[in-house]
Order: sequence, then structure tokens, then C-alpha cells
Amino acid sequence: MGGTGTDAAPYATDWRAWQESWDRQQEWYMPDREERFRVMLDMTEALAGPAPRVLDLACGTGSITDRVLRRFPDARSTGVDLDPALLAIARGTFAGDERVSFVTADLKRPEWTRELPYETYDVVLTATALHWLPSADLRALYGRLPALVREGGAFMNADHMPDPATPRINAAERAHRHAAMDRARAAGALDWADWWRTAAADPVLAGPTAERFALYGEHAEGDSLPVGRHTEMLRAAGFAEARAVWSSPSDALVLALK
Repeated sequence: MGGTGTDAAPYATDWRAWQESWDRQQEWYMPDREERFRVMLDMTEALAGPAPRVLDLACGTGSITDRVLRRFPDARSTGVDLDPALLAIARGTFAGDERVSFVTADLKRPEWTRELPYETYDVVLTATALHWLPSADLRALYGRLPALVREGGAFMNADHMPDPATPRINAAERAHRHAAMDRARAAGALDWADWWRTAAADPVLAGPTAERFALYGEHAEGDSLPVGRHTEMLRAAGFAEARAVWSSPSDALVLALK
């Protein structure tokens, strides 16, 4: 995804290739990833129209922003994350695009909202990220979101939301999904560890990747909560309505309306 540099031409990396590589790695874990994005964008259009102002929360490489702008060319997006490697890919991918801005911020700290370029957004979107937070930090984060969402706007979170009341269903789904993952892995798919080893070997991403592992370690320890816990927290935070608008056997997309 990069090329060997020379004195005349410094090493450059292919940001779009890294963006696509991240998508493929994530799809190895979540084969229905695009379906949740489709529903997320459908509901964005239903609630905010074809030119939404979007806050891409825990944005990573900007996967949501990428899909928002392809679907809504007149949208504006602000991406927020702390991961230096994923933000490097996001900033490289969208360099020069005036519709997009990125903010480096720790969502566990209450002052992160002060760094945003807008006071409010039509929609706040996040996917497969907030399970990194312990439930107390998630509740605190949810408590800060209503102030960032305009009246009639929405927050959507697509993430792992298992139901502890159905252990046999959960076990069957997990076994089936992991068998498919094993077949894809044998065919050459990159898993999480492989992808990060590849990033660490890229001269442009090596430094940010080292910083990322210094911040998080291998993976942050958070909580994957069932849908009902998310909707309860969001209503308690001040959203008028909250429910799942999409689900798979293991994941769900929760929408909260202000």
C-alpha cells in the first residue's frame, strides 16, 4: 500500500488503499457491515434530508464519513477519534475535501465537545466502536450527546449488542459466524492482528501505529451491552425516543431521536 521512497520523492502511502483494506478487515468480522451502514444512511436521509451535518463519532478511518459523502455529496462531516493511526488514514483519505474535518479527542474526557467546529449536528453516527468503553463511560458519553444534536435530530450507534437471555442462540450464531471467518482466513483474509502488523511495517504509518498501541494496548477493554441497556441510557440522557432500527443475530443499530 506504499512505495519505496527516494531522495527526490519521499515515501508516500496510498491512503485509499488503506481505507479499503480496513473495510475488508472489518468485513471479515462483520459480513453484514454494509447493511447496517445502508440503514443508518436511510434513516439519516429520513430525518435530516440529503445534505446532513454529520458528527462521525469514534470515526476510525472515516468509514461512515466515506459512505455519507458518497450518498450525500452536499453533506458535511466532522470525524472525532483518538487513534493516531486510524486518524492518519482518515486525514490522508479526505485531504483537501472541504466538506470534512477531523478532531483528535478522547471521548472519555468531558471537554472533547469543545473541539468541534459546530455547536450542533443533524445526526451523530458511530459504528463498532463504543463497545470499547466501560458502561460507566458510555453512560457519561451518552449524557453529553443531546446537547450536540439539534431538535429533531438523531444519534445512531451500530455495534455488538448481544442478548444475555439467549445463550444457546448466541452460541449457535457465534459458531456459525466463526466457521465462516475461518474459511475466509484460510483464503487469505487479514484479521485484526495481521492488519496492524501490516500497518506497523508501513514507513508512514509505523509511528502512528506505535503511538496507537501505547494508548490502547492490543484492544481496549469495554462492555458490549444489550439493546435495552443502550435505549435506557439514551432516554435517561434526554432523547425522546430510542429503539433498534436494524439487527443481526449478534449486532444492532440503535437510533435515538431528540
